[in-house]
Amino acid sequence: MSIFVIGFYTLLLAGSTAAAYFNYRQAFMLLFSLTLVSFVLGIIGGAGALQWVAICAGLLALSAMISYAFREFLILIVSDNMAKELRTAPLTAAFGMFVIFTYAIAAIFAPMIAPHGEAEVISSAFAPADENMLLGADQLGRDMFSRLIYGARNTISLALVGTVLAFTLGALAGLLAAVRGGWFDQAMGRSADVIMSIPSLIFGLLMVSIFGSLPTNPAWLNLFGGNAGQADFVLGTAMMVFFGMLVGLLVLATIAENLAGWIVKGAIVLGIVVLISMAMSTIFNSSEIILILVVSVIYSPRVYRLTRAVAGNVVVMDYIEAARLRGERRWYLIRREILPNSTAPLVAEFGLEFCFVFLLISGLSFLGLGIQPPTADWGSMVKENATLISFGEITPLIPAAAIALLTVAVNFVVDWMLFRSSGLKEQ
Repeated sequence: MSIFVIGFYTLLLAGSTAAAYFNYRQAFMLLFSLTLVSFVLGIIGGAGALQWVAICAGLLALSAMISYAFREFLILIVSDNMAKELRTAPLTAAFGMFVIFTYAIAAIFAPMIAPHGEAEVISSAFAPADENMLLGADQLGRDMFSRLIYGARNTISLALVGTVLAFTLGALAGLLAAVRGGWFDQAMGRSADVIMSIPSLIFGLLMVSIFGSLPTNPAWLNLFGGNAGQADFVLGTAMMVFFGMLVGLLVLATIAENLAGWIVKGAIVLGIVVLISMAMSTIFNSSEIILILVVSVIYSPRVYRLTRAVAGNVVVMDYIEAARLRGERRWYLIRREILPNSTAPLVAEFGLEFCFVFLLISGLSFLGLGIQPPTADWGSMVKENATLISFGEITPLIPAAAIALLTVAVNFVVDWMLFRSSGLKEQ
């Protein structure tokens, strides 16, 4: 029996005994359960299995320490009310916030963090890691680490914008349906049912396949004399304006009370929509805008159903009826009475929708219909380097692990927010 095995079991048993002596029940259960699991794995796999157990336990301990330190850091820099809430956050939620913070830094400062460009060829295909390439090269000789960093910016930004648009459309429709009721409520509900009846991945594949060929359509390019940049900008702007007007109509139905209001406020909304559409077309190309709008349409009915259910429970309250008797308008009811009492579940739903949108975009990219090369994307990176798995390389699993880690981290934070909004108390 090696010194490592003896020391490993000695530490576990000593820790379990100390936890039992000082009556730390949770720590005792954790340490002694780990001892029993290690004993079984040691019999089956020998010292090698115990080394993996030690590595995993060390990583968990390191994650717990980082989470605790990050939570204390946030408590010191935020306001007193927010600090009071953060003190109740479990370590899992703190770990999720730390991971989200790390991904955000990587996405925002990608050009400064990445040592090479996302499409820069610096080596031969599948070159191993060296002092210039931390994770080696991909199938074209591009630095995997640099593409992983740029992939954070591209994948997360598309998922975040798609989630915001889906949430805006679904939440506005749900709030307006709860306040208006009648035929509008029925029409929105049946439209949501139709979209939700189609599996999201199949619907996404169908829509991206149909609209994804528009930017390279010869007939469309000929309208602009073969100027691909101008054609791409106009197409992206037009599609964003169309989607924006759908949202704008919901906004007008909420804030406009007469014909003059519809005309004046409609002109203002149209101007805002055009400006936002042009800005979006400057940041993203038309293929990415198509992808954003597709996922927005797919997931907005889910937001609508939740918003309609939450707002429907609020509009029947006595204070809503009192506000209506005072002559308050729909916009006041939504802004001052319904939204403040519906915020917590909607914020939690935003986190869940982000996970769904993020996974769908990564899945479409893996299938070749998402973010197009040479733009770096985690889903396409898994597909492009999948052949390395047959040679025992884990490099293709790194972007997959990045996708899984962000999804788990967001869910940790969402679980804590749902627990807070439920009004339950920790035992």
